Amino acid sequence: MEETFEFGKDLFGLDQSQVRLYHAILRHTVLVMAALAICAVTAAAARRRTDTQAPPPTHPDQAPPTDPGMIPLTVAEIKRLFNAATATTRSLLHAAHWSAWRRRHQARARWFHQRARLATAYALLS
Repeated sequence: MEETFEFGKDLFGLDQSQVRLYHAILRHTVLVMAALAICAVTAAAARRRTDTQAPPPTHPDQAPPTDPGMIPLTVAEIKRLFNAATATTRSLLHAAHWSAWRRRHQARARWFHQRARLATAYALLS
């Protein structure tokens, strides 16, 4: 529960309210939690369609895949894309390209991390 609250505070600005009246704090909290809920539901719905990761490594000496794929859309990534779609300064094409690059990079890092953990597990067994 604490991690979820911290995530909402950090990503959606739940702690950035400068109001003093109860009704104003309540409105701000409801809006932030509604935005978080919309992004979370969208991420859950898009998970299967946007997860194109390569299969995890099966042994520590396995060569990396040529295309690591992309991790599924996360709540933070959906927020970034929504902000880019509604902003007037940057282009949506730039934001989509940056999102794809970041997700591909995260998939590659995840694959190498899994391979390193396999190497550690194999070293402990021998």
